[in-house]
Amino acid sequence: MNRPLRLGVVGLGAISPYYLAAADRLPEWELTAVCDARAQTLEGFTGAAARFADHRVLLAEARPDALVVAVPNDVHLPVCRDALAAGVPVCVEKPLALTAAQGRLLVEPARAGGVPLMTAFHRRYNTAVRELADRIAGREVRSVRVRYLERIEEHLGGEDWYLDPERCGGGCLADNGPNAFDVVRLLLGDLTVTGCALERDGHGVDRRAVIRLRGRTGAMASVELDWSYPGELKDVEVELADGEVLGADMLAGHTAFKGSLWHEYEAILGEFAELVDGRGTAGPGAHGGLHALELVEAAYDCARPATLKVSR
Repeated sequence: MNRPLRLGVVGLGAISPYYLAAADRLPEWELTAVCDARAQTLEGFTGAAARFADHRVLLAEARPDALVVAVPNDVHLPVCRDALAAGVPVCVEKPLALTAAQGRLLVEPARAGGVPLMTAFHRRYNTAVRELADRIAGREVRSVRVRYLERIEEHLGGEDWYLDPERCGGGCLADNGPNAFDVVRLLLGDLTVTGCALERDGHGVDRRAVIRLRGRTGAMASVELDWSYPGELKDVEVELADGEVLGADMLAGHTAFKGSLWHEYEAILGEFAELVDGRGTAGPGAHGGLHALELVEAAYDCARPATLKVSR
C-alpha cells in the first residue's frame, strides 16, 4: 500500500500500551481511533487518535482498515463479530473467545468472507522461543515442557475481571493456557490433551494446572501453569530423540517488568499488517485461536473429576 493502514484499538487496559507503542514504531500503521467503555480511561488517553465509547460507532465513523481487540475475554465475541461483519480485519488478544463454540462463530464467517482474523499469541514471537524453534527444525523431538508461572495479582494492571471465572473463562488454564499451548504447537504441531490436574481457590478460580499433551508425531508435552507463583518464570525445555536438551527463557535479557512484551507485540502488528494488506498469508499462529480454545476445553473436561480446591 502507498499509505499507512488505519488502525483502531478497542480496549485501553493493561495490554494496550504494547499495541500502541508498536503501532507508533511501525511505518505500516497509523493509529486513527481508540475505544473504551470506561469514560475515565478514555479521557486519560492523550494521543491524537479519535476517541470512542462504543466500538460500533468507531467502526462506522472512523472506518479503520483493521482493528485490535484488547477487551476482557467475555467481550471478545461481540466486538470481533461486529468488526468481521463490517469486513474489518481483526487482531484479538488471546483467547479468541470464551468457548470453542463462540470461537467458531468468529472463525467461520472470517473464512467465508475472506476477512483476516488473527489471535495474538505473543509468546510465539518471543526471540528466545523463535531461536529454539529454529534450532530444532528438522530434528526429532521426544518431549516439550512449557512453564508459565506468575502471581496473577502482580499482573492485573487494574483489570480485576481476570479473577472472575465467568468473565475470564476460568482461571490460569483459560487465560495463560492458550499462550502456553501455542508455544507447544509451534514446536510440535497440532496437539491432543491426554491429562490435566487443576487446583482451584475458594472462588472457583483455577490457580494451578498441569496439562499433558501429545503431538501429532507422538512426542509428549507438559504445560505447567501457576497464578500463585512468587515471582515470574516462563520458559521452554525441549528434549530431542538423541538425548540433547535445549531450552528457552522467555524473560531472558528483559529486566523490566513485562519487558519482553514490547518486541513480541511489535512482531504481532508487523505480521498483522502483512495479512491486512495482502503481502502475507495467515500461518498457524493466525488460525490457532480455535485450536487453543478446544485444548482448553479438553483440559477442563479431563480435570473435572480430580479438581481440588486450594487456598490462595
